[in-house]
Amino acid sequence: MAVETELYDLLGVETTASEGDIKKAYRKKAKEHHPDKNPNDPEASEKFQAMAAAYEILVDQDSREMYDCHGMEGLTGGSSHGGPGYDPADLFAEFFGGAGFQFSFGGPGAGPGRRRKGQDSVIPYDATLEDLYNGKHVKMNVEKEIICVQCKGTGAKGNAKPKECIKCEGNGWTRVTSSLGGNQFGTSKTACMECEGSGMKLRDKDRCKKCKGRKTVQEKKRQEIFIEKGMTDRQRIVLTGEGDQEPDMPTGDVVFVLKAQHHESFERSGNDLLTTVKITLSESLLGFSRVLITHLDGRGIRVTSPSNRIIKPQDTMILRGEGMPQYKHPDQKGNLYIVFDVEFPSEDWLQSVDRTALTALLPPKKPELSPTPVVVDDAQYEDGDIVDVRARSFPAGSDFLNGSFTSQFGEGGDEAWTDEDEDEGPEPECRHQ
Repeated sequence: MAVETELYDLLGVETTASEGDIKKAYRKKAKEHHPDKNPNDPEASEKFQAMAAAYEILVDQDSREMYDCHGMEGLTGGSSHGGPGYDPADLFAEFFGGAGFQFSFGGPGAGPGRRRKGQDSVIPYDATLEDLYNGKHVKMNVEKEIICVQCKGTGAKGNAKPKECIKCEGNGWTRVTSSLGGNQFGTSKTACMECEGSGMKLRDKDRCKKCKGRKTVQEKKRQEIFIEKGMTDRQRIVLTGEGDQEPDMPTGDVVFVLKAQHHESFERSGNDLLTTVKITLSESLLGFSRVLITHLDGRGIRVTSPSNRIIKPQDTMILRGEGMPQYKHPDQKGNLYIVFDVEFPSEDWLQSVDRTALTALLPPKKPELSPTPVVVDDAQYEDGDIVDVRARSFPAGSDFLNGSFTSQFGEGGDEAWTDEDEDEGPEPECRHQ
């Protein structure tokens, strides 16, 4: 999990939030706390700047990973945060300690810190365990913004030119005065709401009819991705330069984020697989040789058990090389762990067999307790439900209440059977999502 969560708290999102969730939360918070909309709040400017800095850190994959692993100290080298009265760019530089990250409102007055490419489009894709085992080609229609061909990205009709924004006088930002406590006041810059930080504004009658002055229009494009064998949950597939277009800026990327779906039969842990197979009491005592499972690629897996041993409930068998293929090395595979569940005969079967013959075949019953207690009472046999007893006697979520088997995988598979992929791939090693 993240070392610190203050930046996530500023935007009101969880540490597991996607890039899209962070963008949505920032837009909402920025509108709510923008100083122009809160002229009577002396702390509005400070809140706005802090949220802007938090957004720039969390929306960038590299800086987010650094923050998740090491907190602000990892980004600043131990420098302290700025306070009210800072220019947003200066505040951002203070946050990062000059680590080379960029911050800008995007307008001409924002200086050299403006974004160097368009925003990435992040798209979640639900992948089955079969997809991740076998690999898969996926084709889909994706909506994206492209430069308007009619105005060539100017947003203007004909030869019309945007005029200097009256509110910010072409700077792209306005100054806001904030209280520093006592009788002291400071000023800071915030993006101009009127021209959205550009410093220039088109009159309504001068806007391009096709894009309505937005400079871009929406189109659908056929995209194709290849899920490679062994890919993991939350792994990213990047289509470089296929994102939304913006005027005078290199196009961003389309990023597909894999979301591994729950499987009814198999559980994954890194490159290993776990499954539970039911066998009969006869197979438990005498052994078996049959197809136990249908694998993720459709193959039947035949297993012959040793005839000289009894398979007890929750015994585990390992099939080497039958697990998940390794990413980029699909010929190398992990192991498949099979946990056995023994099915006992039905009462109808018991009524149909010769009890005397069955008693002679089975191991003898246990003898009376020795020494026998002085007082012995006869109790009435009655079926019960241990789950109901546990629910009344132990708090919800306790190990005893949830426990069903204890094996090499741990209680219910929650601890020892951990997903090694949660610490691999594109996400930082110290973030657990």
